[in-house]
Amino acid sequence: MPAPAGLRPLVAESWRRSARVDPDGLPTLALDDAQLDAIRGQGPIGTALPVVRRLLLDDVRAAGCVVALTDAAGCIVWVDGARAARRAAEDMGFTAGADWAEEHAGTSAPGTALRLGRGVQIRSEEHYATAVKAFSCTAVPLHAADGSVVGALDITGDDRAVERHTLPLLTATAAAAEAEIALTALRHAARATSTTVPRADRADRADRGRRGADSAELTLLGSDTATLRTGDRAVRLSERHSEVLAVLASTPGGLAAADLAVAVYGDRRAVPTLRAEVVRLRRVLADHAPGAHLSSRPYRLTGIRTDVETVLSALDRGARLQAVDGYSGPVLPGSASPGVDDLRDAVRSRFRESVLTDGGVEALQAWSRTADGAADPQVLRALLGVLPRRSPRRAGLVAAIEALDRR
Repeated sequence: MPAPAGLRPLVAESWRRSARVDPDGLPTLALDDAQLDAIRGQGPIGTALPVVRRLLLDDVRAAGCVVALTDAAGCIVWVDGARAARRAAEDMGFTAGADWAEEHAGTSAPGTALRLGRGVQIRSEEHYATAVKAFSCTAVPLHAADGSVVGALDITGDDRAVERHTLPLLTATAAAAEAEIALTALRHAARATSTTVPRADRADRADRGRRGADSAELTLLGSDTATLRTGDRAVRLSERHSEVLAVLASTPGGLAAADLAVAVYGDRRAVPTLRAEVVRLRRVLADHAPGAHLSSRPYRLTGIRTDVETVLSALDRGARLQAVDGYSGPVLPGSASPGVDDLRDAVRSRFRESVLTDGGVEALQAWSRTADGAADPQVLRALLGVLPRRSPRRAGLVAAIEALDRR
C-alpha cells in the first residue's frame, strides 16, 4: 500500500518498509503461555516488569490507556491498563504473545521504535494497519548494560497516549528499568565469576562466620515473596510467611500476638489465623533454617539476617554507593500488609534521606537509577543541581522532572 502524501518522513519511511504487510490483517501469536511465563519470570524483561508496574501502571489506567512490554523481536510479553482500553486493544490483536515487529504488523510505536532504536510516537492515521488507526501510541526501546536492545516499552490508547509529556515519561521509566537490568546483571556476574569477596560484603561475611555455617539469610528486597537461604540451600517462601518474617526481623524486641496480627493482617481479630500460620512457618524453618528460632509471648525471631539489614548497615557506615548497589527494589513490593508497608517506607526513606544529605553526584546518580529514585522529583532536582552545566544527563533529568510534576 503506497504511503499517502503528508506523512512525516519517519512515518513515510516506515510505511515503505511495511509494503509487504497486509494492512487488513491482524498480528499473529508468536509466543505461547509457557514462553510468556518464562520471559516474564527471568531475564531483562522479568527484571524490568516490576519497575514498569510501579512507575506507570496506575497513571496509565487513570488515563484510559494500556502499557505494554515487548521482547527484542517485537512480540508483546505483557500488557495491562484500563479495562476498556485492554478490551479494545485485544480486538486489534494487541495482546500478550502477538508479534508487533514492524516487518510483520506494519508501522506502530513499539515495532518502529525497535527498528529505529529510539523513542517514537505514532498517531492514529499514521499506523499502517487498518485495525490500528483508532489508536495512538508512544514507545521507547529498552537496553541491557552492554547497549543491546532487549525489548520496548509502549503506551497505547487515544490521543492521551501521544501527549507531549508521554515520551519523556516513558524515557524516564525506561532509564529506571535499564538501571535495574544492569544492576541485576552485575550481581549475577559477581556471583558467577568473582573469586574474591567484594568490599561491600566483607563485614557481612565476617559476621556470618561468627554466627556459624548454619546461619540463615532472608532476601526481602525487590521480590513479592522472600527467599530463605542457609548455606547452599534456598527456599522461596509463601507470601504470608514472607510477611511474618519481614515484620519480625524488623522488630528485634518482638511483638505480642495481637500486634503481629495487626501488622500482618491489619486486624487484631486475626490472632487465631496468625497462630496457625506460625505453626506452619516453624515447620518451614525447622526444615530449611535449623539455626533460626521463632519464639512466642512475644513472637520474636532470632538466627536470621535479612538483606535489608545488610544495606542499611552499609548506609550507617557511610558506604552509600555499596548500599544502593545492594538495594534491588522495595521490600516485598507486592505485599499489602501494614507492617510490611511501614518497613518498605522506612527503608525507602532511609535511602532517600541518606543520599540527599550526602548531596554527592555519585550517590544521587546511583539512587536516581533505582525505581524509587527515578520516581522522586526531589532526588532528581538535587542531582540536577550538582551535575556540571554541560552534562548530557541534564536534558533527560529536566524532562523526567517535568513528567513527574504533571502526574
